[in-house]
Amino acid sequence: MATDPHVEDLLRELAPQVLGVLARRYGDFATAEDAVQEALLAAATQWPVDGLPANPRGWLIQVGYRRMIELIRGEQARRRREDLVARRDPDDQRYAPAADDELTAERDDTLVLLFLCCHPALAPTSAVALTLRAVGGLSTAEIARAFLVPEATMAQRISRAKQRIRASGLSFRMPEPEERSERLAAVRQVLYLVFTEGHTSTTGPDLRRIDLAAEAIRLTRALHALLPDDSESAGLLALMLLTEARGPARTGPSGELISLADQDRGRWDATAIAEGVALVTRALPRGPVGPYQVQAAIAALHDEATSTEQTDWPQILALYEVLERLVGSPVVALNRAVATAMVHGPAAGLAALDALADDPRLAGHHRLPAARAHLHEMAGDREQAIVDYRAAAARTSSLPEQRYLTMRAARLAAEPVPPARRR
Repeated sequence: MATDPHVEDLLRELAPQVLGVLARRYGDFATAEDAVQEALLAAATQWPVDGLPANPRGWLIQVGYRRMIELIRGEQARRRREDLVARRDPDDQRYAPAADDELTAERDDTLVLLFLCCHPALAPTSAVALTLRAVGGLSTAEIARAFLVPEATMAQRISRAKQRIRASGLSFRMPEPEERSERLAAVRQVLYLVFTEGHTSTTGPDLRRIDLAAEAIRLTRALHALLPDDSESAGLLALMLLTEARGPARTGPSGELISLADQDRGRWDATAIAEGVALVTRALPRGPVGPYQVQAAIAALHDEATSTEQTDWPQILALYEVLERLVGSPVVALNRAVATAMVHGPAAGLAALDALADDPRLAGHHRLPAARAHLHEMAGDREQAIVDYRAAAARTSSLPEQRYLTMRAARLAAEPVPPARRR
C-alpha cells in the first residue's frame, strides 16, 4: 500500500470503519469491500503527495461511495445482480454518506464485520483470511505468511470467500446469540492472528506494529464484554495482555530485538500482567479449557518469573504438552521442544526438533533453524549454531529478526575457540 508509515497506520485504522459504514448502509459487504480497497489505494497514492485531507475518514467514505456506485452499475446487466439492483437502485441514492458522520461506540461496526466474515457458510481458513483483510487491514502477502501458504493461494481463498458472501445475501447485522457460537472459534483465531502480526511483524523494518496489537486487544475486550462467560475469549484477552506486557523491553534503543532472557523485566507492564493473570485465573476453573487459556497460563508463568533461571520450566513443559494435544500445531511442537531443552537439556530438545524436520508446514520457515541454533548454542556446538542462525536469518522477512539472528551468528564466530577444541 503506502510507503509512508503514518499513512499506512491511518489507513489500517480507518479501513474497517469505512467498510462498516458502506456495508451497513447498502447491505452489500462484498461490493463494499471492493470499493473500500480501491479507496484505500487512491489514498495511499494521493495522500503522501497532496497531504492528508481535513477529514481522512470522510474522504475515504466519499471515494468508496462513488466507487461502490460504479461497481453496482457495472453489474446491473448481470443476472446474479438483478435482485440486488431492484432493492437498491443506485440512482435513488442522491447523496453520499455524510463525511462528518462521527463514529461512536454504538456505531463501531468492527465486531459486526468480524462475525459477518466468520459466517459458517465459509470454510474456517477462508473466514479468517477474509477478516484479516477486511478488519485487520493486513495485506494478502502478510496473511499468506501467517498461514504458511503461497500468496497466490491466499488471494484465491479470499476471492472465493467474498464470492460466497455475495451469493449468500447475508445481512449486515450482529448475529443472534445462537448464531454467534457457530462463529466464535474463527473470530477468536482472527483476533489472535491480528495480534500476532502486531506483536512480531512478519515483514518490514520494525519488530512490532503497535497499532495492530492495540486494535486486536481493543476488539478482544469488546468480544469479552459481549460474552463475559466465554472462558476462551477471556483466555485470549489474557494471552494478549500478558504477551504485550513485555513489549517495551523487546527492543533496544535502535529498534533491535532483545530476547526474552536478556530483557529488563522492570520495563514490563505490571498492570497488564496483573490483569492478564486475573483473567486466566478466573477463566481456567470455569472450563472447558481451550488453547488460548493454556497459552495464557504459559505466558503468566513467564511474566511472573524474576528471570529465565527462575522460570517454572517443568510446568511450562507440561502445559505445552497439553496444548499440543489440543491443537497439534508444528509451532506448538517447536516451542515444546525448546521447553524440553530447558528441563532435560539441549540434547533432548534437539531430538524433539529432529522430529519436525520433515513437517511441510515448517518448510522454509525461520523458526525451526532459529530454535535449532539456540539449542546448539546451549549445547556448546558453536559451529552448527552459526550455520543454523544464518539459515534462519535467510528465511525471515522481518528486518529486526534478520539482524538479531545475523548478530548472534557473528558474535559466536568472533568468540575465541576454547583451547580444548583447537586443532
